[in-house]
Amino acid sequence: MVSTETFTLAPTRPLDFDLTCQIFSSGDAHVRAYVNGEFNQVLRLEGGLVLAQVVSKGTVEHPKLKITLKSNKPITSKTKQGAQEALTHIFNLSFDLEAFYKEAENDIAMHRIVQQLRGFKFPTTQTAFEGLVDAIVEQQISIKVARTLEERLALKFGDKLELEAETYHAFPTAKNIYDASISDIRGCGLSERKAEYIYNTARLIVEGKLDLEGMKNNPDADSVIAELDELKGIGVWTAELTLLRGMQRWDVLPADDFGIRRVISTYYCGGRSIKATEAREIAKGWGTWQGLAAFYLILAEVKGVVV
Repeated sequence: MVSTETFTLAPTRPLDFDLTCQIFSSGDAHVRAYVNGEFNQVLRLEGGLVLAQVVSKGTVEHPKLKITLKSNKPITSKTKQGAQEALTHIFNLSFDLEAFYKEAENDIAMHRIVQQLRGFKFPTTQTAFEGLVDAIVEQQISIKVARTLEERLALKFGDKLELEAETYHAFPTAKNIYDASISDIRGCGLSERKAEYIYNTARLIVEGKLDLEGMKNNPDADSVIAELDELKGIGVWTAELTLLRGMQRWDVLPADDFGIRRVISTYYCGGRSIKATEAREIAKGWGTWQGLAAFYLILAEVKGVVV
């Protein structure tokens, strides 16, 4: 029997939900996807697994989201509250973009970009572990290929939620990965080294030697990056991307990322090749929003925004 609960959320304006969800438009519907205006993802909550389906019922300036929860267990008020908190975190629904937009007024190119992409809130992972695993998977390969590999990890190792003859999968926990083997992880299409990095990270978390979630509370981004950089297979780029996407640290810029350097060059340097030091210098103009600004540039390129 399937339990269902529906409610609405009123996010902090502005929010362009369609623009925010574009990154999931090619996703697997049994893991996480955005199809025909509906986003769905399995959330891991204290009460178990819940499928969340989200549809926009408002506008950019007056956003309203309709949330439908489905589970094979009773949906309690605690479950509903947990889902609300998880979705608020994933989509940064309480985040006020206006401070970033105000900073962007001092940069002609960025100001024109945010005007055309108003309401875009870059989605983040539900947990820091997922953010770190994603960053490891994405080392030196395309985002398209990486997304496929990340979905394979969820399909193979993530806990299952059976609903109406369909099987949905949550992103695996560190324990899920630890209970597998490096060989199993490689079976998802990852290299031997990446499989080792992911497994070893999971092992450290399970053994209580690494507290990724606790790192979110450390205000010193540099010290968190340095700590992660000490782990095998986790360089500065991987650590920075983890902070940005897994810990919502909008001030962190993964300047060693080729794609980020490329879009910075496209909009600021006439498309010529630039180094990380030059990218960081340009990014100083975005204040404490360097990472968020970089993702606005990436989306601007995808959408063909002209400044």
